[in-house]
Amino acid sequence: MLSYISAREVAEKWNISQRRVAILCSEDRIKGAMMVGNMWIIPSNAEKPIDKRTVRFEKTHKTELKPFIKWVGGKGQLVDEIEKMIPDGGDRDLAKYAEPMVGGGALFFRVLSRYNFKEFYISDINAELINAYTAVKKNIEELIVRLKDMEMAFLPLDDNGRKYFYYNVRDKFNTVILNDATSAEKAAYFIFLNRTCFNGLYRVNRKGLFNVPMGSYKNPTICDEENLRNIHNALQNVTIVCGDYTLSKSFIDNKTFVYIDPPYRPISETSAFTSYNVDAFDDDEQMRLAKFIDEINAAGAKIVLSNSDPKNVNPEDNFFDDLYKSYRIHRVTATRMINSNAEKRGKISELLISN
Repeated sequence: MLSYISAREVAEKWNISQRRVAILCSEDRIKGAMMVGNMWIIPSNAEKPIDKRTVRFEKTHKTELKPFIKWVGGKGQLVDEIEKMIPDGGDRDLAKYAEPMVGGGALFFRVLSRYNFKEFYISDINAELINAYTAVKKNIEELIVRLKDMEMAFLPLDDNGRKYFYYNVRDKFNTVILNDATSAEKAAYFIFLNRTCFNGLYRVNRKGLFNVPMGSYKNPTICDEENLRNIHNALQNVTIVCGDYTLSKSFIDNKTFVYIDPPYRPISETSAFTSYNVDAFDDDEQMRLAKFIDEINAAGAKIVLSNSDPKNVNPEDNFFDDLYKSYRIHRVTATRMINSNAEKRGKISELLISN
């Protein structure tokens, strides 16, 4: 007698999400699956269908790219959840990828490694960050030479020597003016500071000067030459823009998957430490972003937006629930990695908002 199991049990058996199982059932890709009430049941002997997402990975994957910088608020731990929201066929087979607030690019590098989008667009308002991406794309040889020289000079030093070296590089970074001639030099300083500063923070003071102290790392990787060269090759077909996220509107259309990761709304008065420009991304900015989301949604783009969940602190705070009431709001579990109080590091809820 044929036995049936639930979508949850199938998800565990096949190591995919329950949502993905439901999609496969609705697409009639699991033989014998049927809807009973409001849930899917699947024959216990059903075979896992070939997933177009897996096929796309197998066809395009050459080497797994890794972010070349650390970035506070980076989405490394949520990439798997966000990736499940990338459509993989039918009417939503997409050709373009846009990430207008790229940061460390955890999702971007996953997608660049695995998906065959024809066009890519990344941008950020942080000129030093975008210069680093540009230098990896255009000045890889000079960049690697500079990073290797700093790595070889820095690693053998004792603690006092490392402190002197670090703050000397920080002073140079704050002094050298960014232009075409200094692009590789400034990118090398940027990457060195990112790999050796406290928790990979990028923070500037009111004068716009980088002011993060040195971190405590025994053997930091300053020049990951193989990864940098792989990224250099992959970036050749990527449009890199320094500027406001709204500039991406001319790129985005109904064949575009858009991921937006803005500076998070602080979940406490003391947590707004990740800002990397003088002007804070306050609630007015969050509302301006929501209007932009409405505009590209109207253009037919597939959108995923991440942000903090204010209900971690105040269950009555409906700021994002109200702001994005016409969208799907998914609450997912993440780990708060940075807090001066170790006891406050732990599991929190974050928001993934999609259309």
